[in-house]
Amino acid sequence: MKTLPYTRGARLPELLKQRILVLDGAMGTMIQRYKLGEADYRGERFKDHGKDLKGNNELLVFTRPDVISEIHEGYLAAGADLIETNTFGATTVAQEDYGLAPIAREINLVAAQLARAACDKYGTADKPRFVAGAFGPTPRTASISPDVNDPAARNVSFDELHAAYKEQAEGLLEGGADLFLVETIFDTLNAKAAIFAIDELFEETGERLPIIISGTVTDASGRILSGQTVSAFWHSVRHAKPLAVGLNCALGAALMRPYIEELAKVAGDTFVSCYPNAGLPNPMSDTGFDETPPITGGLVEGFAQAGFLNIAGGCCGTTPEHIAEIAKRVSAYKPRVVQERWISALAQEAEPA
Repeated sequence: MKTLPYTRGARLPELLKQRILVLDGAMGTMIQRYKLGEADYRGERFKDHGKDLKGNNELLVFTRPDVISEIHEGYLAAGADLIETNTFGATTVAQEDYGLAPIAREINLVAAQLARAACDKYGTADKPRFVAGAFGPTPRTASISPDVNDPAARNVSFDELHAAYKEQAEGLLEGGADLFLVETIFDTLNAKAAIFAIDELFEETGERLPIIISGTVTDASGRILSGQTVSAFWHSVRHAKPLAVGLNCALGAALMRPYIEELAKVAGDTFVSCYPNAGLPNPMSDTGFDETPPITGGLVEGFAQAGFLNIAGGCCGTTPEHIAEIAKRVSAYKPRVVQERWISALAQEAEPA
C-alpha cells in the first residue's frame, strides 16, 4: 500500500500515543439479551422472505435499528472510544446463506450510519468517538478444504472474496466509518482479499482510513486456523501498513496472554489491539461465558501493566459492564510505545475526523 495521509480517523495515531483506547464489546451477546424472534428479524420489509432469518443479526439494522443503536450507545456510555458497526456477516458471501446477498452493500451503509449517529451523539472535543467498520472472516475459507476427502476442494475463491469485501468497504465508507477493522481472521488468505479490496477502494476514491487487522488464535497451538503462528501472521499482513494489529475471539484473556505478548514484541512499529472473549463458554451464565466484568477487567489490566497494549476491548460474552471495567482499569497505565515508521506519514497533513 502507498503511504498516503489519512482522510478520516486522523486523530487516532496521536490519541494512541497518549492513552490506551477502548474498543466496544460483543454485539451478538447483547442482541441475545433482547430475546428477539423471527418476526423481529423479518420486520415489514422481509415478512414474505422465503428463508428463515432469525440469527441474521446484521439484518436488524433495518428491522430493529432501535436495538442496534441502544447497544452502540450502551458501549459508548461505558467509555468505549471505538465502536464496531454491526456488519460482521454483512458480505454477499455470508448473506448468501439467507438469500440476501443483493442487499449486502445496503446493510453496511445503514449499519455505518447508525454507528455514526451514536458516535456523534456521545463524542466531544476532548473525547472523540470513532466508527470502526467491521469486516468479518465470512463463513467460507480460501485456504482450507471443506471436504475431508478432497484437500484441494474450495467453497470460495480469492476473487469472490475480493468482490464481496470491496462492496462491503464501499458501503461502510459511504455510511461514515472512520476506520476499517478486519477482524477474527482465521484464514490469512481471506484477510488478504479484504486488504486488497480496501486498498483498491482507497486508490479509487482518494480517501484513506486507518486499518486495524485482528487475527484469531484458535487453540493452545498458538496458530490461526490456516496454520500460521502469530509472528508469521503479522509478517503476512504488515505490508498493509495497519494502524494496529491484534488478536480477538476464540480465547479468554488468560489463554491469550502469551500470544498478545508475542505480537507486542514482533510488531514493534505498529500499535497493538486485544479484545478477548469473557473466558470460556458457559451456558449457565447470563452472557454464555465464564468471566464477570471484574475478572475480565483484571486480566486485561495485566496486559496494560505489562506494556502490551494500545487498544483494549472485548469479544464474545463481553457487555457494557465488561467494557466499563476494562476502561477503568487500563486508564491507569501508559500505552505501549511503538517504533514509528509509517504511522506518522499516514497521519500527516490529514484533517481531524
